[in-house]
Amino acid sequence: MKIQWTRRLAAVAASALTTALASAEKLPDPVKFAPIPVQSIFRPLQANGSADDALASGRVVAGAYAMAAPASKPWRIAFLFPHLKDPYWVGCNYGVISEARRLGVAVDVIAATGYDDLATQLNQMDAAIAARYDAIVISPINMTFNNTSIAKARAAGIPVFQLANDSRSDDLTIKITTSLRGMGLEAMRWVMRDAQQRGMKSINVALLPGPAGAGWVKGEVDGSRIAAEEGPVKVHILEVRYGDSDFKGQTRLAEHILAKNGAQLDYILGCTGCAPAVYQPLVHAGLQNKIRLVAYDLTSDIARMIDKGEIYAAVDTKGVSQARVAINAVVNVLEGRSKDLPHTILINLGMVDHNNFATYPFNTSIAPAGYKAVLAYDPASN
Repeated sequence: MKIQWTRRLAAVAASALTTALASAEKLPDPVKFAPIPVQSIFRPLQANGSADDALASGRVVAGAYAMAAPASKPWRIAFLFPHLKDPYWVGCNYGVISEARRLGVAVDVIAATGYDDLATQLNQMDAAIAARYDAIVISPINMTFNNTSIAKARAAGIPVFQLANDSRSDDLTIKITTSLRGMGLEAMRWVMRDAQQRGMKSINVALLPGPAGAGWVKGEVDGSRIAAEEGPVKVHILEVRYGDSDFKGQTRLAEHILAKNGAQLDYILGCTGCAPAVYQPLVHAGLQNKIRLVAYDLTSDIARMIDKGEIYAAVDTKGVSQARVAINAVVNVLEGRSKDLPHTILINLGMVDHNNFATYPFNTSIAPAGYKAVLAYDPASN
C-alpha cells in the first residue's frame, strides 16, 4: 500500500519538478540550533483572519521555540510547496530535511510549478489525503482558494499546518509564518531612514511584490503603504506590478516599470524572486546608481547582491527557521506533547544591509552553499 501511495504522489508531483531537483542529492546533516525567537498567538481571535489579523486580535506571548525531542516513531509528513525554483523554498526544504533526519520522521516535499499552478497544488493535496499521511504542511498558493482542501484533510482526520504563505482557513492546526505586513513595514521603514540620511524629503517608489492573491504579497503591499503614510519622508508609490515570482517574468515587469517611471524613481522594493530580477534592467537603463533596490525577504542570491552593493537591504523572514519550527511543531503535536496549541506562531523578522552584513546569522535563513533540494527522507532507508 505504501508503494501505491508513493507512486500516486510522484505522478501528481512529476510535472512540478525539474530534472535537477528530481535527482538524488546528498542529505543534509542534522543541525543543533538555538531556540528561535517567536510570538505565539492564542485564541480567541478574529475568525477567518490572516496571521496579521491574529496578531492584532489574539493573545500574544513572546518567547522562543526550542528543538523538539526526537520522535517515538517515523511519522509520515507531506510538505506542499508552491515551487522549488528559487533559493527561498530551497532554504525551507533544507530546514525540513535536516530536521527530519534529526527527529527521525519521514517526509515528502511535493512542489507545484509556481503561483499560477493552483490546480496542481489542489491535486497534490487530494493525493496526500488519499495517502493518509500523519500530517500535512502546506504553503498555500492562495489565501482562500486552498481552504476547501484544507477542510477536507481535517475532516479525514489529518492535521494540517501552514508554513510561510498565509491562509484564511480556520481548519489549520497551527500557522507558522511571520508578520507578512511586517515585511512591508520594515522594508519601507529602511527606505525612509536611508532617504533621510541622504537628505531627501520626498521619494518616489515602485513595488514588485509578487503574485496577486498570495497572502504574503498582500502583507507586503499593505505594510509598505502603512509605513509610507506614517513616516517622516513623503513617499509617492508610483506603481505596483503583480506577477509570478519567476526571474524572466519579473525581469519583464521591471523593464515595464523602468520604461514608464524610471526617470522619476528613487527606490524599487521587490520580493525574493522579484528583487534580483530588477538589477540587470537597471543596468541596461543606466539607472543602477540612481534607483536603490530593497528586498522584502532574504535568500542566498539576495545576500550575495547585498554584499556586492547591487541590493541595498533586505527584510528577513528566516525561511530556514520557519521550516524548522514547522516540522518541530508537527512532531510535538503528533507525539501529544502540545496541549494548549497556539493558533499562529510568528518567527521574528530580521533586517540585513551593509552595516550588519559581516555579523548577520545567515544560517537561520539560508541553506548552506551548494545545497540542492531533497524531495524525500525516510529514516527506514537512511
